[in-house]
Amino acid sequence: MHREMIHWAQTELGRAQLGDARRTQRLVQLAAQRAAQPNACLSQACGSAAATKAAYRFYANEAIDSDQILASHRQATQQRLEQAQEQVVLAVQDTTQLDYTAHPATTGLGVLNDEAHQGLLMHTTLAVTPQRVPLGILDQQVWTRSAADLGKRHERKHRSIQEKESQKWLTSLESTATLQAQLPQTRLVSVGDREADVYDLFLQAQARHQDVLVRAAWDRCVAHPEGHLWAYLHSQPIAGTLTITVPRKPGQAARRAILTIRYARVTLHPPQHRAQEGLEPVSLWAVFASEEHPPTGVEAVSWLLLTTVAVETLAEACERVQWYSGRWLVEVYHKVLKSGCRVEERQLEEAERLRRYLALDSVVAWRVLYLTMVGRELPELPCTALLAAQEWQALYCFIHRTNRPPARPPTLRQVVRWIAQLGGFLGRKRDGHPGVTVLWRGLQRLHDLTVAWQLFRSLPSGVVGND
Repeated sequence: MHREMIHWAQTELGRAQLGDARRTQRLVQLAAQRAAQPNACLSQACGSAAATKAAYRFYANEAIDSDQILASHRQATQQRLEQAQEQVVLAVQDTTQLDYTAHPATTGLGVLNDEAHQGLLMHTTLAVTPQRVPLGILDQQVWTRSAADLGKRHERKHRSIQEKESQKWLTSLESTATLQAQLPQTRLVSVGDREADVYDLFLQAQARHQDVLVRAAWDRCVAHPEGHLWAYLHSQPIAGTLTITVPRKPGQAARRAILTIRYARVTLHPPQHRAQEGLEPVSLWAVFASEEHPPTGVEAVSWLLLTTVAVETLAEACERVQWYSGRWLVEVYHKVLKSGCRVEERQLEEAERLRRYLALDSVVAWRVLYLTMVGRELPELPCTALLAAQEWQALYCFIHRTNRPPARPPTLRQVVRWIAQLGGFLGRKRDGHPGVTVLWRGLQRLHDLTVAWQLFRSLPSGVVGND
């Protein structure tokens, strides 16, 4: 394991307060091993039976708090936010299921959508720039669902927010608000999909003076003559249009969509079933972006967004839509975690051990996504911003079939495409940017190439002949 990988792991996780400096040192070593081979199984990443045994001891240690593992990464994330000096950073959120049904011996798991499937639920909040560069994990909640809660959706109106899984949105907002207090020069905006359309979220955002941007799910009552949210927005004049890129989906390629934009200030009435609580109305801005003429057989884009951030011009309305369109990045992150790091394949005896493992691999998954997006958005940076000298030199020499690397490091765009090439990316014009799948494959091969390169360079002169 080369020195630069250890340095990365130390930066992200070296401040973890695990009760013993040796545990933190072990965490850093494990992170470096996993980052070098994110697609590998645990024994392959560790490299030896002794190292693998030490890893399992680490995950089994009840004195280690998984929240403290992520706390170190959050400190590093805060530093990146300070250094980036962005005026706006999006706290994009999503929930995913981690299915461990194939590992029935694991104890402490909960049910998923039905009792036949067991696993964990994870809600992640990523800090993302408007240019789609993920700066780190702001909050991550992992929990289990009791079988007793299945089939009780009809009772949710009679339960407090603290008793519902919807509490995850408020917990994330609280973490974001805490960070906001330390970053007065940056506006943090919590971004959520339709599931985040929770009245308590708007109330808490208003009380904390914290910004949110949520896609509406409920046709709420409004304090306007039209009576309901959608009718009110339909009554607004068309302000203009915006063209966006719709990410690809299973069975559907990425495409361009032309959206008609309407916007207005709106006051929401509290839910009628909570009238006895005496809740206050909430004043927000609403942006309605709808695709009037979608391709045949394709579902039209239709987003009604609610936000605490003022929307007084067409440019501001379009900007809010662009902010929301960046929410897909957290979905890609979860894909990296599950398909790239293969966390659902890990067989550990207890759910608590899985939580510790997930905390570490969550940071590794972020690194893969970061490399992917930085290569797209900041392509002219020198590759030394992310790769050590041995890494880019080994990569260059392998790709170009030479043993003499150039004196000047190539750009980030070049090395990202070379890493993707190691993972099977063909680089044709129609292929677009490399995706996370080819990059996590390529990163694993890059690790092996770098080790071979270092061994080759350390051989005495004359041991290896030149053609």
